[in-house]
Amino acid sequence: MIKVTRSAVIDAPIAQVWALIRDFNSHSAWHPAVGESQIENGEPSDQVGCVRNFFLKDGNHIREQLLSLSDDEHVSSYCILDATLPMQRYVATVQLKRITDGDRTFWHWQSSFDVPKGREREFDDLVGKGVYEGGFDGARSYLRKARGVVWQPEQAQAMRPATIAQGGRQLAGEDRSTAGGPPSTARTTVLTLAPAINGNGIVVQGHGGVDQLRYESISAPGPGPGEVRIRHTAIGVNYIDVYVRKGQYKMITPPAPLGMEAAGVVIDVGPGVGHLLPGDRVAYACAPPGAYVTVRTMSADQVVVLPDDISDEAGACLMLKGLTAEYLLHRTCRIRRGDAVLVHAAAGGVGLFLCTWAKALGAQVIGTVSSDDKARLARAYGCDATIIGSDYRFADEVKRLTQGRGVTVVYDGLGQEAMQENLDALAVCGHWVSYGQASGALAPMPLELLSSKSLTLSRPVLFHYTMQRTVLNEMARNTFDALRQERIKLDIRHRYPLAAAAQAHRDLESRATMGPVILLP
Repeated sequence: MIKVTRSAVIDAPIAQVWALIRDFNSHSAWHPAVGESQIENGEPSDQVGCVRNFFLKDGNHIREQLLSLSDDEHVSSYCILDATLPMQRYVATVQLKRITDGDRTFWHWQSSFDVPKGREREFDDLVGKGVYEGGFDGARSYLRKARGVVWQPEQAQAMRPATIAQGGRQLAGEDRSTAGGPPSTARTTVLTLAPAINGNGIVVQGHGGVDQLRYESISAPGPGPGEVRIRHTAIGVNYIDVYVRKGQYKMITPPAPLGMEAAGVVIDVGPGVGHLLPGDRVAYACAPPGAYVTVRTMSADQVVVLPDDISDEAGACLMLKGLTAEYLLHRTCRIRRGDAVLVHAAAGGVGLFLCTWAKALGAQVIGTVSSDDKARLARAYGCDATIIGSDYRFADEVKRLTQGRGVTVVYDGLGQEAMQENLDALAVCGHWVSYGQASGALAPMPLELLSSKSLTLSRPVLFHYTMQRTVLNEMARNTFDALRQERIKLDIRHRYPLAAAAQAHRDLESRATMGPVILLP
C-alpha cells in the first residue's frame, strides 16, 4: 500500500480556493493534466456520491466518486472506481486550512492505493508530482487570473449541499449558530452522509456448523457521527469467531457477518471523528462482530492507526491476539522473573505470543500442545518444556517440571475438560486465568476447590480492558513495541481467501493450524 502526501500554501483566501476545488468537476479548468471531464447522470458536481468521468491528457481514462464534502471543515474525499492505470483501492482526501498571515490557504492532499509490485516509485512520482504538485501549480495560476472576481461568503453558503437525491443517508439536527450576527432562530439543518459502498462478506445464516457460513454481497453505509468506513486488507480469525458462529456467545442475531479483528484503510469518517483521516492504515479488535467483510462502517472509537513499520497483516493478528497477551501478562496477572507459567494451546495464535513474551519477562514457560510439530514450534517461541497430548492430562508432568511446586499461573483457553488438571497443576496461591473455552464452558465449582490451595480464578475479557481509548492506545503501543523488540514473534502460516472462511474454521477447530490465521479480502 502506497501513501502519497503533498502540501502547499496558496496565495488566495480559503473561500476562493474552496470554491474552486469543492466543485468535483472543476479540475478540467485548472489542472494541467486533466482533459475532458463530466459528471455522470447529470448530477450536481457537489453532490456526495456523484461520479466524474474524465480523461487525462496522456490518454488515460478515470472514473472517480465523491465520498464526502464538508464546507465547515473544508475537507473532501474521493475514490477511484475504474481506471486504465493499474491503481487499486485508491482513496484521496483534500483539506484546506486558513493561514491568517496574509489571508492565505494551506492545502493538504493525500491518498493511499495499491500498484503492481516494483512500480511503487513510478506511481509515487506520478501521483505526488504529476497530480498533486501539478495541481497546486495549476490552481495558483487559475486563481491569479481570477483575482478580479470578488467572492461573497453568501455564495459558499448557497452552494452547501442540503440533500442527496439517492444512495446516501441524512441526519437531521438543530443549528443554533449565529455566524457572526445576532442570535438566529433555531433551524433544522441536514447532515449529508456519503453513499453506501457495495462489497462482499461472510454471513452466518444460523447458529451451528461451518455449513451456516455464506459468502454474500453486503453494503457499507456512509459513516454517521462517530463512525468510520474501512476497506479491509486483512482479517483475523480467532476462536471467539467459532463460539459466535455456534451460538455459545450470543453476540449476533443471524443472518449477520462474523469477525472481531481486521486491518485496512480508512475510506471516510463521520462527523466528530478527530483521530482518523481518510487514507490512514488502521486496525481494530472489538465487538460487535462484523469483520469478515471487504468494507465496513463501524464506531471509530476502537480503531487505532497502524505505525508505518507494522504491516496490515500484522495489524490483523496483533489487535486481538497480541492485545490479549498484553493484558493477560501485564494486567490480569503481572508476570515476574522466576514465575512458572503454564500456557495451554501453546502453538496457537495467542499461545505463541504468551510463550515468547512470558519468557522475555523471565518466566519458566511450560506449554501444552497436540502434536510433535506444535511442540517444536512452541519451543522455538520460548517454551522451556512442552507436554504433548490431547487427553487433557498434564498436571503430573507440570509438577515434575517444577520440582513438585506447580505453576504460578495457568493461562487456560481450553475450558471444562482441563478444569481438574488445572487445579492440580497450580501451586499454592496460584492464579488460574480462564480466557477461552475451546472444550466447553466451565461448570460452576465449589469455592472449596479454590480455597484448598488459596487459588484465585479470573475470567477476563479483552473488550473490558480496551473500553477507554487511552488504555486501548497504550496497550496497542506496548504490543507494537513488543513485536519490534522481539518479545513477541509473528509468523503467519495460514492465509485464506475471505470466501474460504469456512475452511479456515474447519482447520482451526481440528487443531490443524499453528499460529495466527488470517483471511484476505
